[in-house]
Amino acid sequence: MLVGTLTACGAKQTFVNIGTGGTAGTYFPLGGAFAEIWNANIKGINATAQSTGASVANVNLLKTGEVEAVIIQNDVAFYAESGTVLFTEKISDIRGAACLYSEPLQCISIDGSVKSIKDLKGKKVAVGAIGSGVEANARQIIAAAGLDFDKDIEAKFLSFAEAATALKDKQIDAAFLVAGIPTAAITDLGTQRDVFVVPIDGTTAENLMKDYSFYTEYIIPANTYKGQSEDIKTLTVKSMLAVSSKLSEDVVYNMLKSLYDNGERISAAHNVGKFIVKELGLEGMSIKLHPGAEKYFKEIGMFK
Repeated sequence: MLVGTLTACGAKQTFVNIGTGGTAGTYFPLGGAFAEIWNANIKGINATAQSTGASVANVNLLKTGEVEAVIIQNDVAFYAESGTVLFTEKISDIRGAACLYSEPLQCISIDGSVKSIKDLKGKKVAVGAIGSGVEANARQIIAAAGLDFDKDIEAKFLSFAEAATALKDKQIDAAFLVAGIPTAAITDLGTQRDVFVVPIDGTTAENLMKDYSFYTEYIIPANTYKGQSEDIKTLTVKSMLAVSSKLSEDVVYNMLKSLYDNGERISAAHNVGKFIVKELGLEGMSIKLHPGAEKYFKEIGMFK
């Protein structure tokens, strides 16, 4: 049951279209739940969820005003605000609302000699599709380990679906991906090949967290994948709710309050919903907060 109605300022209706992702992914059902909660709890809101091409596409939709809220990765949000990596210009209207749940960096190898990122030297490594967020992450990880991306590895620009096939066929030695765990493609790979999860820790992790605010520590628990008998240290990016700077302070405040008051509905939409809690809402925040989010997190004692 949804918690009682909140009141947004002003008599006119506020339209909030939320950009999500593909219908088979995680962002779409979450966005649908968010829209349902907002419609039921915030007076004057007309919210809808839209299937999109996910993070980069969502930022561009926010830029053109076709959506007012988006679910994206926090590293992509950072690139958008700063006009770097995946974007040729700064996206001035994007603001942070809350970080949601973890999407850990995973380096998967079928070569047992690869025990650290440095051991990828001389190996054939899938680094994501050209222009993807995974490629950007892979370049950062390789550099943080003290390797030269262009000289020290044989980079293969493959989506993870393509990389999983290449790992099965022993055409590559390792692959990077950014996804929730357990990742089905890796679980499936483990039925045919010995799978090794390569840690992203030590100096490599320290360098990444020093240079990029969006990375936080993460543990892949033992037995997540077949043959993985120990916890594996890595880093994670976060999915996040970002909004247009044009939305009012009261509307964004009430969007967050209603979401956190209705955690059961979000968890019913997708299993990751159980990780969307107010106590973690600022962990990994990579861009400037919207005033409404700042007001909310100040009220609960998490922002000074």
